[in-house]
Formats: sequence, C-alpha cells, structure tokens
Amino acid sequence: MRIAAIGLACALGVGVASADASAAPDLGSDAQRAAGKELYTRNCAQCHGDKGDGNGVAAPHLMPRPRDFTSGKFKIRTTPSGKLPTDEDLKHIIKVGMPYTSMPAWPEFSDEQLMSLVSYVKSFSPDFARAENQVEGMTIPKPPAMTAESVARGKASYAELGCARCHGELGRTDGGTAPTLKDDFDHPILPADLSRPWTFRGGARREDIFRAMTTGLNGTPMPAFGEALTEEQRWDITDYIFALGGSSESPDYATLLTAKKITGDIDLAAADTLFDQAPAAFFPIVGQIMQPGRAFHPASNGLTARAVYNDADLAIELRWNDMRGNASGKNAPDLAVPPEEDAAEPMAAKPAGAAADDGGWGDAEEKPAAGKAADADPWGDAEAKPGDADEKDPWAEDDGATGAGDGASEFSDAVALQFPVVLPTSIRKPYFLFGDKDHPVHLWFADLARKTPSLWLGHGSDKMENLGARDLAVTSRFEKGEWRVVFKRRLRSTGALSFEEHGFAPIAFSVWDGASRERGNKRGLTTWWSIYFEPAEKPSPAGSMAASALGVLVLEAAFVAWARRRKRTEAA
Repeated sequence: MRIAAIGLACALGVGVASADASAAPDLGSDAQRAAGKELYTRNCAQCHGDKGDGNGVAAPHLMPRPRDFTSGKFKIRTTPSGKLPTDEDLKHIIKVGMPYTSMPAWPEFSDEQLMSLVSYVKSFSPDFARAENQVEGMTIPKPPAMTAESVARGKASYAELGCARCHGELGRTDGGTAPTLKDDFDHPILPADLSRPWTFRGGARREDIFRAMTTGLNGTPMPAFGEALTEEQRWDITDYIFALGGSSESPDYATLLTAKKITGDIDLAAADTLFDQAPAAFFPIVGQIMQPGRAFHPASNGLTARAVYNDADLAIELRWNDMRGNASGKNAPDLAVPPEEDAAEPMAAKPAGAAADDGGWGDAEEKPAAGKAADADPWGDAEAKPGDADEKDPWAEDDGATGAGDGASEFSDAVALQFPVVLPTSIRKPYFLFGDKDHPVHLWFADLARKTPSLWLGHGSDKMENLGARDLAVTSRFEKGEWRVVFKRRLRSTGALSFEEHGFAPIAFSVWDGASRERGNKRGLTTWWSIYFEPAEKPSPAGSMAASALGVLVLEAAFVAWARRRKRTEAA
C-alpha cells in the first residue's frame, strides 16, 4: 500500500481549523517585542544568532544546528505541515526545551516573558505578518486504549509506509537512507531513535507521537500523515512506536550493575541465553571533552549492560545502538586525534556514514535516497538492511566480530570496560579518563574489527600500554542497529583486579563509533559506576535485625540498671 492510496482513502480531518484570514495577525506590542529582544539577546542569540538566522557564535559546534527563525519553518507544531506554529506551540517548546539537543528548557520564564519572547521570535520572519498564514492548532484527541492488536496494526503500517528506510526495522536509526538525510538548510540530520523515546524532541507521550505523525516536522524530511492516514491508523503507528521504546518515557538510568551468580559454565557460545536471569542496567554516555581529541557529538548516548559470574569466571554483556556496524579498519585507545579536528567545525568533520544516537523527533524522516533504486521506488520495498551482507549466524564462526554493516571508514567500532588495577580503599578512584600516574586502570578493549580483545594498562590517556589478550575473551554481533559484545575473564587474576562474591568494584565504559571517526580520546564514555557481585543466596536481614534489636535492648537495660544504682547511691 502506498501513501497516495492511503491518502485518497483517508482525507479525514486532523482536528485543525483555519483561523479567520481577515483577522490581523497578533505580532505583539512594541513593549512585548522590546522585552522579548532583551531576553533573546541574553539567552538565545548565542546559538540562534542576533538576526535569528541560526548562525550564532555557538552554531558551528552544535548538532542539530539551531533553528533559522527567518525561514518560518518550525518542527514542533500542532498546525498542519508547512504552516506556522501557534503562539502556544512556541511558548511550549521554549518552556520544555528539546531533549538531547543544545536547546534547554526555560521553566523559569513567566507566561508574560514567554509571550514577549514569542513576539520577538515572530518578528524574524515576515510570514507571521500575513493573515493567510495564521491557522489554529489541532486538538489532540483522547488516546484510545493501547492493545496488542493496535501495536500489530501499527507495525504493519510502519512497514508499508517505509518508515524503516530511515528509522530502521526496530527504530534504531539504522535505516538505509539514514546517513544521507539533510534538512531544508542542507544540514545533515539524523533519524529519531524510536527505541529511546526520551530523546524525542517534542515529547515521549503517545499524544506527542500522534501529533508528530499528524503534522510532520517542517524543514525536515519527516512528512505529515494527517491527511494520508486515518486517525485510527495514526494511533496504531503511535502505539507501535511507543512499544518500540518499551512503553517508557524515561531512560531510567542506572548507577549500579548487578552481576548475577550462576551455577553453570560461562560459555560464550551460549551468549544468547547466558544473561537471561541477569538484570539490565542502562548507563548514559556523553562525549569526552576534557582532553584534546574531543567528541562534542558522540555517536552513542547510552549503553545497556548485564553481568553473570560463577566461581571461576565473569562475563559482561554490552549493547548499544549504532547506525552502522563498522567491523573494518582499526581502533585503539591510544590512537592520536589531530589537533585540527578539535578546532574544525564538528558537522563538517562528520562523514556521511556517521552514526549518531541523536534521536528525537527533530531530525529524521522519510526521504528517498539519492541512488537510482530509491528514485525508482522511494516508498517501496527496497529497504536497505544494515549488516545484511552477512546473513549467517553472527555467533557461529568464532569469538570475533561478524555481521557488520557497510559504514565506510578507516576506523572500526570499539568498546572498552574500565576497572582500577587495585580496588580503592577509599572513595577516591583513578581519574576516569584512563587513570592517572598514581592510580592506573585496566581496559578490557575490543576492536570490533578483530577477533581477539586486549588488556590495556592506563596511567592517563597519554600513557597507554597494550598488554595483549591475557585471559580475556570476547564475542560480538551487530544486528538491526545494535551492537552486542560479551567480555569474559577469570574472576580472579594475578596483577589485575579480582572480584569477590558480595563485593563492589568501580566500572566505567567507553564506546567508539568508527564511522564518526571516533578513536583514542575521541569517544563516548561514562563516569565511574559500580558493579556488585550479588551472592547466590541472599542473607536474610532477619538475623541481623534481631541481633541489632537485642543489642539495643541490652544497652538500654544496662543503662537503666546503672541509673537506678546511681540514684540509690545518692539517696543513701
């Protein structure tokens, strides 16, 4: 089924009404615009520019780029595709911001300040002065019940409409056209990561997704489906997208990775089921910007970990989304990044095949690829499949990387776990950027273009030493926009950190995206978190509670006896 066919059948109202074209547009008073200019100059011009053209001094370093207000194109709106936003639309986005971009929320602004700011922003585009451009926003209907049937129907529509061409089959930004997407200003943009709804620009509620499906995102390739799909169809797709994100509006970031003790062998060949009983922990990833070789826009923004151990071994599974799995080239934590890359315009430094979990409704949409196949059937069945060059079981051959996609780069994807060499005896930990002179770290490093992992000793990012594989093993797989890597090591090791049941240890993570030319210091990373080795049998708290209560009772009795004896002594 093609969009056109759907549209002919479904030209139903989207709850949007045209405003009175004869009414003069409300551009605000002179006083409001003056007050708004003051707010704008102080808080907004650095990114959006003094002229509102999106060319502020910070703009070259931002991704996505700041909005060009002079264009009259605003992404998050309740109005139909191509129309101007309402005042309430603008006030709302200023107040709540756009997550996972440089646009912060401004909840401290009063309604009066918001209206002044809106009046000034509207002054940048002459379109706001034309009465015929004024339309009312849609009224979002009450969401119907989300059911397994609505999700299934939405999944079918998602496939028929070709949503996966940009967003990927499971919404992980790995669609075939994703690396080629640009906005109306010729800036590269990235598909929304539908598996991470908390990154959606306009909100993660079902109502927000429904609105985006209905009105589209002006200035981007994301089309509006308000006239192409019925309300029921749009709610169905909304439900499917909501389900892709785990029906969660929050990332629920973890601070602790709990390793589950198992009784059987830890066999990497059985990695698919090895972690079934282990709880998952999702950690945020940010760019390394403390030292030269900075990553202002790291490709990954989160990583999920699970861990199991037995009396002999420990295994840790890492999963993260990636637009393309790069399993060619090379990578290492000590690869130098030329200084000019730090100073260069970040967007220009990003290759066409770069991956990024930029996520959110702000940047991605359906757009036919420039290639001939896409031109012939832009909404058809020729969906590219990342990693489809390798259809065989990616776990089958060996413990090395297989199944990677087609991202062309001299650098491969890579990942590392970081532990202190010696368990800290205080709250002080080694410097999280590969340790320091007095507090070294070990990296369990996997270049995903190679089959063998390596142990690295770090005394700082400028003093790294490759110690070889030692007792590390690894297996990896890239599938449908997700890397899955499993490290295995002996639980106890000479010259390295040993792990004990019921013990805690610091742990940190680094991820390199080869397509984004991430290597060495240029990477996504986490701060120190903790891994806890949960005992097989959890001790009951009843015993310790009873002992504590008994101790308190004995102390109280002793004190009472002492007080009585003293009183009798004083009376005598």
